[in-house]
Formats: sequence, structure tokens, C-alpha cells
Amino acid sequence: MDVILIPGLWLDASSWGDITPALEKAGHRPHPLTLPGMESPDADRSGVGLRDHIDAVVAAVDAIAGPVVLVGHSGGGAIAHAVADTRPDRIARVVYVDAAPLGTGGVINDELPVVDGEIPLPDWNVFEDEDLVDLDDDLRAAFRARAIPSPKGVAYDAIALGDERRFDVPITVICCEFASAMVLAWIEQGAPFARELATVKEVQYIDLPTGHWPQFTKPAELADAILSAVGRA
Repeated sequence: MDVILIPGLWLDASSWGDITPALEKAGHRPHPLTLPGMESPDADRSGVGLRDHIDAVVAAVDAIAGPVVLVGHSGGGAIAHAVADTRPDRIARVVYVDAAPLGTGGVINDELPVVDGEIPLPDWNVFEDEDLVDLDDDLRAAFRARAIPSPKGVAYDAIALGDERRFDVPITVICCEFASAMVLAWIEQGAPFARELATVKEVQYIDLPTGHWPQFTKPAELADAILSAVGRA
């Protein structure tokens, strides 16, 4: 299976480096992406918005002959969902890594601090304690050294969806910061941020207790969780 790996904010294709060998060993073809404006710290990010990132992933889907699995981490999950909306007949499954489908009008995060029109990785005190579980000092230093400022529009632009066949695409939610039981409780309570997820017809949950960046804190476990979702070829 072709597996397209979509990074979250501040990250490029290399962030999947500890995950791709396990996918390849299991017989899959991973395609980790570096999205527009994320090529380097000095890349031109001016004018890059959420739709540019969505279109880049759509182009990656279109370049592959058969069905694909999308794996989206964090804000990459919103991008994956929009791609499933754009190409619902091409997506075999979407895997959300500490993420969930974002509904029409939603934004990835419009509270992140903007500096000179882009969003650098903020100070750690901007994040919740749950985000930082298992992200020790060494991992934080390594993350900060590799972090690339994200385009403001990617985090701030409202998502636009239009094809209800996206709800027919099976999904897997890998729950890291918050256990699946809590996610299910939010759905039961009718939480607004869970409405899109509640409408998906086939949902699988996998618990992977750690912080928001399991590709750094628990890469082997994350790879195994993705393989549990995708299958071993």
C-alpha cells in the first residue's frame, strides 16, 4: 500500500524518519511529504495557505496509480481530511496521529503567536502539559533544532469541505494526549469539535499514551500503531 505521511506544523518529511523503515519492512511504500514553504528555514512562505498544503497532498495522491492511505499528524490531520474530501474515491483510509477530522469553517490553530508573518516553534510554555509528555530535554532540543516556521495561513485559514463522501472513508484515530475513552465521551456529549469525527461512518481507535509528538517520543510504538491501522502487506 502507498502511505502518504503528512507532517504537522514546524515539521518536514524528515520527521517521519523513524517511522518509514517499519512501513517498508512490512511491505508498504511510504511517501513522507515536505509541504510548500517548509523546504528550509529560509524558504519563501509568504502567501502560502492551508489550501496550498491540501493541494500539494492531492497532487501526491494523483501521482500514485492505486488507492492510498493518508497519515496526518496534528495539523496534518486536517489536511488529510480535506484531501479525503477532495479525492474520496482514492483514499483507502485516513490515520490521524493525535489529530481528528476538522469540520468546515474550522482552523488548525489561530492562537499560535505569529512573528513576521509566519509561525516559529513557540516557547514550550505555550503548550499544554499533555502536549509535552515524554518530550524530554534532549528531544526538545532536537525538535527545536529541526523546526521550520510554518506559514501563518496554514494554521489560521478556515477549512472548506464540500463532498459528504468523505464520511465514507474509513479512519483510524491514534490517541496520544487523550485516551480514546475521553474522545468517545466528547462525541457522546456532542462537543462541537468532535462533530465531524462523529459523522464518519467507520472509526477505529488506537491508544498510544504519550505527548503530542509520538514520532519523537515513541516512534516504534507509533509505527506499530500505523501498521495496525494499515495492515501488514
